[in-house]
Amino acid sequence: QASPSARSFQVDYECNCFLKDGVPFRYISGSIHYARVPRPAWRDRLLKMHMSGLSAVQVYIPWNFHETLPGVYDFTGNRDVEAFLDLTAELGLLVILRPGPYICAEWEMGGLPAWLLWKPDIILRSSDPAYLAAVDSWLHVLLPKIKPHLYQHGGNIISVQVENEYGSYYACDYGYLRHLLGSFRALLGSEVLLFTTDSTRAEELRCGTLQGLYATIDFGPGSNVTEAFDAQRHVEPKGPLVNSEYYTGWLDYWGEAHASTSAVWVARGLEDMLQLGASVNMQSSFLLLTLLPWLGADYKDQYKPVTTSYDYDAPLSEAGDPTEKLFAIRTVINKFQPVPVGPMPPATSKYAYGQVALQKYADLLDVLDVLCPSGPIQSQFPLTFEAIKQDHGFVLYRTLLPRDIPDPATLGAPPHSICDRGYVMLQKEYRGMLERYGQMTLRVTGKEGDTLDMLLENMGRISFGANVSDFKGLLGNISLDSIPLSNWLIYPLATDTAVQQGWPHAAMPKSSSRGRAGPAFYTGTFETPGVAWDTFVTFPGWSKGQLWINGFNLGRYWTHRGPQQTLFVPGSVLHVGRPNNITVLELEGAPLRPLLLFLDQPLFNRTLGCSTLATE
Repeated sequence: QASPSARSFQVDYECNCFLKDGVPFRYISGSIHYARVPRPAWRDRLLKMHMSGLSAVQVYIPWNFHETLPGVYDFTGNRDVEAFLDLTAELGLLVILRPGPYICAEWEMGGLPAWLLWKPDIILRSSDPAYLAAVDSWLHVLLPKIKPHLYQHGGNIISVQVENEYGSYYACDYGYLRHLLGSFRALLGSEVLLFTTDSTRAEELRCGTLQGLYATIDFGPGSNVTEAFDAQRHVEPKGPLVNSEYYTGWLDYWGEAHASTSAVWVARGLEDMLQLGASVNMQSSFLLLTLLPWLGADYKDQYKPVTTSYDYDAPLSEAGDPTEKLFAIRTVINKFQPVPVGPMPPATSKYAYGQVALQKYADLLDVLDVLCPSGPIQSQFPLTFEAIKQDHGFVLYRTLLPRDIPDPATLGAPPHSICDRGYVMLQKEYRGMLERYGQMTLRVTGKEGDTLDMLLENMGRISFGANVSDFKGLLGNISLDSIPLSNWLIYPLATDTAVQQGWPHAAMPKSSSRGRAGPAFYTGTFETPGVAWDTFVTFPGWSKGQLWINGFNLGRYWTHRGPQQTLFVPGSVLHVGRPNNITVLELEGAPLRPLLLFLDQPLFNRTLGCSTLATE
């Protein structure tokens, strides 16, 4: 081990390789997102990565995970990135750091804080002064924490990525990249290796690269490896070949089949790259789950929200279990460098806790005093989430019908102005749902003065695609037979905060004469048999909603849209020796017998049209 004064990590442009302490070096790395792995599981996942033969891990830092409000920072608990870096070093893993400020990662808004959109005309990922001021403020907090962990200072961070796949973004603003380069150099020093990552498309490499930042590429199995690295050579004629995102699997979107990638295919592509002497990072290889409210979305011709699970068909499963793919990768790595001696740590213990009966606690409309204790905001016309400084979750919009409607009239919104789903109630009766890229009108009847409520759900801001300025809520006027409705009361709901503080389990159920349709809360409890093991929960007969256990938000279920049918429940969120409190917010309609079913394995691949699980 070199002393800190002698430690270096550099590019050798003559020999087309990295030099670590002056010696030629190539890394084989895998991605792990500390923000997606409960802290008690960090060591287990990192140890499995180490035992698979990896020499490094690649780590994203989501800005919005740490600066939740302007100037309000959180580096505690699961957000303690320095503790995570210390653990990687303890296990002998090098780190390739990806601090953004934009990271993509199928994470809400690509890691950018939603509060940036409080300034509605801001141009994200550009030289816009308002955006750069926020970036600079963040980097001046983050990067001084990172600097002691750099390899040159005795740490284990060998390289740092600036931005991410910037060539895929429409702005193509070299001034922005130059600004970031200057900030990273000023705060991290002149010795650290800074790099970019882009696809192999020439246009994206043109817009995403900059002199002073080493250009790397990303591609998956099935690509022609030689052609892909030729694309890197067009922008980086000398230096090591690097695939910074080799896709070992792929993400899932609601309503589409569960993505899977052959282990044989992944192993073959990895071996082809290693035979060329390339350094490789396997993207999203060793992950877990995305916890609300951090789910992102893509924009590919239309808005496509990603599922709660980020299983990704990865070498380590959502629960952290070694897969066939992991052992195939380990076998390939062993051909090129020694892998640690000893057994792979086993899969975590799972337990099928069985059925848990729930009871209806209250309709959402009956608990607005709890969910919005500050009361509503009055506005002539609807305001977006951002305009009322509500980043995540739900906002309720309420108005009164201006006239009698004895014959069905059309309640509607302009195209793409429902962001992202709107649940409509009239006189507290559920009437249906409007959706961003789906149904945009409902037929309604009623009387003058009847209460019209629309519950708007944020399904995740766009993390990759045309533009990450993804405003939420009602982006346009709601009309009745083309006449705009006015005089709204707008309730920003702090649902997550209320549940985290123990509601509604500390309160008595509210009586409700209404049925099972529409947004409502359901509660129940269960006990563990002396140990708290990981488990998976499914929702027989339920429609769409969210689940909390012991105040921990485990994410969205959407049984009839699929493909994901189970939510992963880490054993670390469960209690032993006392009841575990379940809270469900069902948005569309609960089953006749509301119950949950806990299993010891996940169900990923049931899509729209498939039969739901039996409730018996």
